[in-house]
Amino acid sequence: MASSSQSLSFLILTTFLFLTTHAKTAPVAPGPTPEPLNLTAILVKGSQYSTFLRLLKETQVSTQIASQLNSSFDGLTIFAPTDNAFNQLKAGTLNTLTSQEQVELVLYHVLPRFYSLNTFQTASNPINTQASGSDGVYKMNVTTSSNQLNVSTGINDAPVSSVLYSDFPLAVYSVDDVLKPEELFGVKPPAAAPAPLPAKKKAKKGPTSATAAVPSSSADAESSDSSPRMINSGWSIVFGVGIGALSYLM
Repeated sequence: MASSSQSLSFLILTTFLFLTTHAKTAPVAPGPTPEPLNLTAILVKGSQYSTFLRLLKETQVSTQIASQLNSSFDGLTIFAPTDNAFNQLKAGTLNTLTSQEQVELVLYHVLPRFYSLNTFQTASNPINTQASGSDGVYKMNVTTSSNQLNVSTGINDAPVSSVLYSDFPLAVYSVDDVLKPEELFGVKPPAAAPAPLPAKKKAKKGPTSATAAVPSSSADAESSDSSPRMINSGWSIVFGVGIGALSYLM
């Protein structure tokens, strides 16, 4: 019996050691790789952002956003206007914008860092957008009241209607109006008046007939000098004729 008990104990110990060693050496299966953030997929799922999706693609801002999400430490925040928001624009508004202005309009809806609803409560206005650059233009004000978020551009106010996605590094908020920056939709300054044409130089006029008719001082001098000479010549002729007549009579 003692021998059987020892054999059983040895068998149990061997089995335990085998299982323990196998558990330590067995490779752990890797967990599922998280899918990269896809703004397009988020907007498509929202089902009412086709115009904004088209602008993101045509301006290539979607490519820029995808790159920044993979490399930025600050994240991004996006205000996505609904299709109804674009329909409220005056007909032809988008077509009147140049290609560069359309890029600036789309970038105006992108903030260069991640903002949660709580973060907006402590944010300092005005807030820079991706269109701001180093010139300090294309800014906006964001205010919160009773968990309601409102975006003001200086041209219009757009309340945030819903949160489509909010998980660092990306936040996407739906807005019911297209955000209109003053730089694109503000009153344009009047065009500068064209410079006056240079005055034409007046041609110099020659002397008039009245001026030409007036004798010059030199002509007067010559006339006055010739009068005594004519008188002297006349007296010489008379004197010569008289002398000749006297000679004949004698």
